[in-house]
Amino acid sequence: MNRTLSALGATIFDVMSRRAQETGAINLGQGFPEDDGPLALRQAAATALIEGPNQYPPMRGLPALRAAIAEHYARHQGVTLDPLREVAVTSGATEALAAACLAMLNPGDEAILFEPAYDAYRPLLERAGAVVRTVGLAPPHWRIPDGALEAAFTAKTRVVIVNTPHNPAAALLHADDRARLARLAEAHDAIVVSDEVWEHITFDGHVHDTLLADPILRQRTIKIGSAGKMFGFTGWKVGFVCAAPPLLDLVVKAHQFLTFTTPPNLQTAAAAGLAYPAAFFAQQRADLARSRDRLVAALHAEGFVTTPSRGTYFLLVDLAASGIAADDATFCTRAVDEAGVAAIPLSAFTIAQPETGFVRLCFAKRDETLDRGAERLSKARRLFV
Repeated sequence: MNRTLSALGATIFDVMSRRAQETGAINLGQGFPEDDGPLALRQAAATALIEGPNQYPPMRGLPALRAAIAEHYARHQGVTLDPLREVAVTSGATEALAAACLAMLNPGDEAILFEPAYDAYRPLLERAGAVVRTVGLAPPHWRIPDGALEAAFTAKTRVVIVNTPHNPAAALLHADDRARLARLAEAHDAIVVSDEVWEHITFDGHVHDTLLADPILRQRTIKIGSAGKMFGFTGWKVGFVCAAPPLLDLVVKAHQFLTFTTPPNLQTAAAAGLAYPAAFFAQQRADLARSRDRLVAALHAEGFVTTPSRGTYFLLVDLAASGIAADDATFCTRAVDEAGVAAIPLSAFTIAQPETGFVRLCFAKRDETLDRGAERLSKARRLFV
């Protein structure tokens, strides 16, 4: 029996979503949209399923999708990619992360992780044999503290995982931090795995800057994207990996023994979506910004304090600043059981130095869901103040 895996419990997302289903609670916890994504892309996937082909597509992905990925990033991010040698398709971004970790790490290598962190990162790093060194991000803007990044690098550092826009903190990697990362990665010959799945979801004039655009990082970054996040199809699990050929070749070798390939009809539809004009993505950002602002306004009216949400589907509630003298896990447990609303405690994203004073909410929901969720969160607040 694998002791490491047997020690793992269900994820907090599964636990809270299950509790929401059991109790009929409003689910503002797990990060999925309530709407089912663009109808035209669903129809394209259905047509491709019927008309085929439905046998194994190429391991690196359909040529049409890889070309569409390269064209998309050239148009939106100014990055030139060779679709044959620098682009591959995976079964979701998490599979891409697993392949990157397995490809880049040997037992005893060190990997740097910024916390709070998406909950899959640490288990994937550890299953690849890495020793994880953690850098804590500082609220409310979730920046890297001065000197912390420099202190985390050692002679054994092989991989750094970066997530921008950041889940769960809803922050963007600052240009100064990116420059420091580039300098240190080059000095220590480290590889950066850059999880950029939220790249199109930024607000208030903020623009996503891919790490591949940095001249130092271009040859040592593995960029990961997601059609599921771009188009609101979280169940499709169509991920992208972009990297210089020496890195991508290793990632693909790991990918071939994980899922090998991805459903061809979903790849066909994703290729069609990537060709959408910039106006489509601008409207998506505007719609999500409106939902964010609606939820924030309702929460502020009820006495909650939130930290800035500059990207992703998420925002964080600061419990102490909101007058709530309880840790995040206690608040979330009582909120779902007694107030009928599910949220995610930020401590689920922090292991080294648990951050227990914040709660994550998802605002990719319909207006009526956001309104009812805010009302029930107000009820939950009254349980503590």
